[in-house]
Amino acid sequence: MFKEPREELAFFWHQIGDIAQGRPHLGDATTVTVYRLMQYSLRDALIRRLGPEAAGEVFYEAGKRAGEEFCKNVLDRTLDFNAFAAQLQESLRENRVGIFRIEEASLDDRIFQITVAEDLDCSGLPMSNETVCDYDEGFIAGILEAYAGEPIRVKEIDCWASGARVCRFRAVPAI
Repeated sequence: MFKEPREELAFFWHQIGDIAQGRPHLGDATTVTVYRLMQYSLRDALIRRLGPEAAGEVFYEAGKRAGEEFCKNVLDRTLDFNAFAAQLQESLRENRVGIFRIEEASLDDRIFQITVAEDLDCSGLPMSNETVCDYDEGFIAGILEAYAGEPIRVKEIDCWASGARVCRFRAVPAI
C-alpha cells in the first residue's frame, strides 16, 4: 500500500533531538491541549486530502513506527514478558501517555486485550460513536512487534469517543 521511505527520510529515535539542550527552560513537557491541536488538525488535513480510511492508515503506520522506536530506545526487550509489561506500564504512565493495563493475555497464542485509561489521544473527547485511536493502535502494535520480533495487528474495540471510559485494544498475530 505505502512505499517504504528512503533510509534518509525514515524516522529514527535520534530525530527527536536533544530536548534538554534545545528547551533548557521549558523542558520536554507540553499540555494535552497542544498535543491534540497538532494531532486533530493533522487528522483533519489527512481526512480532507486522503479520506477517512487512508488517514486512519497513515496514523496507524506513524504510531507503529513510533512504537517500534519507543520500544527499542526506552524499554528493555530482554525482559521476560511480565517484567516487560510492567516496565511498559510504568513508562507510559511516566510519559503521561495513559494508564496501560493488560486485561487478558494468551502468551502461547500471542493474543492480548489491553486497556489504556486517561488516554492522551482521546480521553475527554465528545461522543462521536467512532473509535479514533488509530495512532494508539499502531503505537501498541509497534511496541509489541519490536518486543516479540513478529508482526502483530492491534485494533481498538472500545474508545472514549464511542462511549467507553477507557480505550480497549485487541492485539493478535498479523497473518
